[in-house]
Amino acid sequence: MCFLCILIPILVGLLCALLGFLLGKLLYNKAKELANLRSELEACRNQKEELLKLNSAYSNDIENWKVKFNKLSGDFEQLKLNLSSAVPVSVPFNAALAASVFGQKILQNDLKIVEGIGPKIEELFHHAGITTWKALAETPVEKCRMILDEAGEHFKIHDPETWPKQSELAYLGKWKELKEWQDKLLSGKE
Repeated sequence: MCFLCILIPILVGLLCALLGFLLGKLLYNKAKELANLRSELEACRNQKEELLKLNSAYSNDIENWKVKFNKLSGDFEQLKLNLSSAVPVSVPFNAALAASVFGQKILQNDLKIVEGIGPKIEELFHHAGITTWKALAETPVEKCRMILDEAGEHFKIHDPETWPKQSELAYLGKWKELKEWQDKLLSGKE
């Protein structure tokens, strides 16, 4: 028998065993690494969910604090202006006269009577603590702009330049003067 006939199959077997061992070890390491990556990914997903929950909770808190701040800021401004008010303290509201001039029922302290203020803007001003014609009449134009700017891009296009004066005319019951002026205005702008 030939010595090479026995040696070659033994060498081929050893070589295959060595390659099998190395390939198995490589695949085992890759599988182990893949399992580690999967567990890290799951941990990251869990952290992401926790952060989203916290972010949602903090966002709600921030919104609530903004509303409270705007209301307190409005209350402060109103108190400050009440102490140095240029507008008379008390003027009786004459609904019949207002209705005769405007041709519709006018509710006392309805900010929508001001040309340029609609329901959404009225709501913004109410959240800021400005709920009466007197309060709006005493609010500086800069404060009105600040309220609109804080509400977002959609409200920045509005110009509140005439709103305090219009509101003062409504508060003082100068309905004819207010109506004539508003007929000249375009969306509250001169």
